[in-house]
This record gives sequence, structure tokens and C-alpha cells, in this order.
Amino acid sequence: MPETGSATAAADAPSPDKEGSGSEKAPARKSAEAGEKSAKAPAPDATPSGSDAKAPEVKAKPKKAPAKKAPAKKAPAKKAPAKKAPAKPRSRKVPAKRVRARKRAGATKSSGGKKKQTSFRVGDKVVHPHHGAAEIIKRSKLDLAGEPRQYFELEIATESSLKVLIPVDTIDETIRPVITKTAAGKVLLKFKEDPQDSGANWSRWYKVLNEKMTSGDIFQVAEVVRDLTHAQLAKGISPALKRMLSKARTTLSSELAFALRITPDQALERIDRALPKPEEPEE
Repeated sequence: MPETGSATAAADAPSPDKEGSGSEKAPARKSAEAGEKSAKAPAPDATPSGSDAKAPEVKAKPKKAPAKKAPAKKAPAKKAPAKKAPAKPRSRKVPAKRVRARKRAGATKSSGGKKKQTSFRVGDKVVHPHHGAAEIIKRSKLDLAGEPRQYFELEIATESSLKVLIPVDTIDETIRPVITKTAAGKVLLKFKEDPQDSGANWSRWYKVLNEKMTSGDIFQVAEVVRDLTHAQLAKGISPALKRMLSKARTTLSSELAFALRITPDQALERIDRALPKPEEPEE
């Protein structure tokens, strides 16, 4: 029984010859494969010949991206020359006295409650178109026809007992300031111009004279004095025209007295001196 176990172990163990032959075959195979690979690959130093030879691949160096240039600064745009505004038309020169009166004036309320500027105040010398030169002596609030309104009270220069009430909100459209000293000299020069007579149409001439008297223009009043004085000296005038001439002289002298700062009698003397003298008949 012991011998049978040993025989079995001996049969199972590999023989030394077999082991040696197996170990020699493995390295031989590896060396053979290495030889085949080396035969196939070209030698590194060998130069390929023939048309089929390929040039060695040369890897291109990556190109550097060109540096971005800074954007050029734009030159500042030239400003177009400013267009000159069209010249404003010259406004009519306002007398210095009127300008001062406007500066002193304050806002007033009309009957509707709206504020309205007025260029007059108490103490101003003014001219009424129907009554001539006057002075504003008072400002008061009156209730007429159930409507309260502000009024200026005027004292007429030629008739101190005559008082005229004018609403404050319409006074700028009714009266005007007294003329200046320079304008007074120009008024007297009107007497040097040729007078106008009635001609054939007397009624038309009377209407023209009456419109001039109520215009409120001192130069037109001076024309009435000139024309009626000439007509009276030349051929005489009617009682109606005499009354008109008397009123024209009073209206003119009252404003000249305010403008020149003289009395009304002195103003009448200046009017008489400026009027043309009647021609004396030759002997």
C-alpha cells in the first residue's frame, strides 16, 4: 500500500526534462517576435529611397495670434458755428417817464379777480382825451351797479372842480402820460406848417376837426389850433368853431404847462408867440 502512493506522486510530478524544454521555448519565442518587429521597422539612421518614401513628419509650430491693436482715438468732432439769431426789429422807444411809471406800478385786480398790470399810480400827471391834462389824486373802491371795482379819480387841470372816475383795469386804454419837454418843442413847430382850410365841403372839415380834438393826440390838437386860428384871421369862423378853438387852446396849454413846468397862462403866451402873425394890410 505504501508503494502505490509513491508511484502515484511520481507519476503526477513533472519530469525535469519537460520543465527545461518548456522554459527554453518561451524566451525563444519572445526573441523571434522581437526580431520580426525589428526587421519590419526601418532603421532610424537609414534614409528612405524611392518614390514611395515618405518625408518625415514635421510638426508645425503653433502660430502666435497677432496682438490686437488698440483702437485709434477718434478726433473730436468740430462743432458747427452757432447760427446768429436774426436781428430783432427795433421797438418804438418808450418815454423815460413812462418806463419809470411802469417800474413803480403794482399788480391790480380787475372785476373778474384776475391780476392786471397798470403803469399809473396816484400823483401821476396824465392826459384825458376829452378833458385834457389831469392829475391822479385818489384811488378808491366803489360798488357801482352791484359790482365792486377799483377806480382812479382824476382832477382836470383846466377845471379843478371837475373830477373824473376811471376803472383801474381799463385806465391804460383811456389815458396816457404827459409829453416830455422835447416833445413840447416839436408840438409848437406844428404852427410853422401850412394850415388847412375848409374848402368847399365845410361839414366834412368840421368832422375832421372834431375827430382830432377827441383823439387824445396833442399834435392833432395843435393842428386844430393852427387851422382855426388861420381861418378866423382870414375870413372869420362860426360860433361853433370859435368854441372849438377855445377848447383846443385850453387843452393844448394845459399839457404844455405840465410838460414845461410852467403855468397855464405862460403856456398860452408861448402858443401865441409860436402862431404865425396876421399880415398887416399895405397902405
